[in-house]
Amino acid sequence: MIHPYMEQATLRNYINGNWVNGEKFTDVMNPATSEKIVEVPLSSEREVKEAVEAAKLAQKEWALVPAPQRAEVLYKVGQLMKERKEKIATLLTLENGKVLEEARGEVQEGIDMAFYMAGEGRRLCGQTVNAELKDKFAMSVRAPIGVVGIITPWNFPIAIATWKSFPAIIAGNAVIWKPATETPLMATELGKIFEEAGLPKGVINIVYGAGEEVGEAMVQHKDIQVISFTGSNKIGSHIASECGRQLKKVSLELGGKNAVIVMDDADLELAVEGIIWSAFGTSGQRCTACSRVIVHEDVKEALEEKLLANMKKLTIGNGLEKDVKVGPIINQDGLEKIASYIEIGKKEGATLLAGGHRLTEAPYHRGYYFAPTLFTNVTSEMRIAQEEIFGPVVSFIPVASFEEAITVNNRVAYGLSSAIFTNDVNRVFQAQRDLDTGIVYINAGTTGAEIHLPFGGTKGTGNGHRDSGVQALDVFTEWKAIYVDYSGKLQRAQIDVD
Repeated sequence: MIHPYMEQATLRNYINGNWVNGEKFTDVMNPATSEKIVEVPLSSEREVKEAVEAAKLAQKEWALVPAPQRAEVLYKVGQLMKERKEKIATLLTLENGKVLEEARGEVQEGIDMAFYMAGEGRRLCGQTVNAELKDKFAMSVRAPIGVVGIITPWNFPIAIATWKSFPAIIAGNAVIWKPATETPLMATELGKIFEEAGLPKGVINIVYGAGEEVGEAMVQHKDIQVISFTGSNKIGSHIASECGRQLKKVSLELGGKNAVIVMDDADLELAVEGIIWSAFGTSGQRCTACSRVIVHEDVKEALEEKLLANMKKLTIGNGLEKDVKVGPIINQDGLEKIASYIEIGKKEGATLLAGGHRLTEAPYHRGYYFAPTLFTNVTSEMRIAQEEIFGPVVSFIPVASFEEAITVNNRVAYGLSSAIFTNDVNRVFQAQRDLDTGIVYINAGTTGAEIHLPFGGTKGTGNGHRDSGVQALDVFTEWKAIYVDYSGKLQRAQIDVD
């Protein structure tokens, strides 16, 4: 039986421009209702090899297409995404659970990325410099790397895929893409769009399956020269180790333990809005989600009261329903992880002010719902203040000064996003300098990155590369230095310099 939202009961891999049937499958479930949506293939090393062979052949031809012509395909991709935005967003909510409003925003990120990276087709800027010797020209250019592998997560199944695949494609590479098995519909929809936009066969290949099979086969394949991965630190560390052993380029975007700092001069109403959105949007299942509020002790109680009042107004439910603001957790494993941290927080001595439990009564009993949760009187050394929970759980950490707030913010293993609410311009400039995260927000929450700036973090959040922005091109290109000597004689660089 085909699901009412679906055109087919079983998804297929997309290899060399063909939709290829799988052999083994797993069910894709709607986290809001636990109903089966579709079946997705569980592929193996064999399908990865087939995709790589197709990509190798296609990439050689694609790299010879002038970059402005490659851009025309991305412009078409962006236009098709724009035309189908509502359909794609609905399917995204169906498989991921995030509310429709957020799903539309995620699809818009992909649209923006298509047009932005298409624009890079007329730049892909290198450098020209003055050579040391007469009658000699010196420049650098970006060169495509070849076949790249991208491994994307379930929490932003289309946005993150566009952050990675679009710069790879505009730079002249071919792509092997392993989406998360929890959210494969976005890959199928984007594959159809690539096909309709006229992307040559083999330039994008989609291979569904488990990370242990498909992901590992991609990491180990000698002809995949780049792995770009977004996901857990444990898996990212393994990928980095394996790629390092092979001297293979790797880009990692991993976990976060992001904080909103609220100073004693802050606009508390605005701060509450920022915390609500950052902590409970996407049910806290963002790498940039706010899970710590570092609050000045003079306004702690007032901020708690305002936040609790606003938490009571949150509507929880199926993201496809109107006015719902908080959707479900992705699956049972996600629920169990969140619940385990609630017990950890209690044992550590934190005070539970709200939530802290799974929602099991009707209409929540068929899905995976967790109540928005607030801990207070948390110290920065507690595990709930140090480890990524990936759910709608936020902890209040009181501090006595601006300097202490900065120290507490930086005293975690991650460095993705941070935010500060203050009306003191001097603190603003000190904070943007001293907060050790890759993204800093002033008088806003910890989420809301725009695609024309680099996305990523420091410390345990990654390995120095960035998604989005022109910096994303660094992951998928090599720098090539070129010297043109038109002197008609051999010039030996520094040796012949007077």
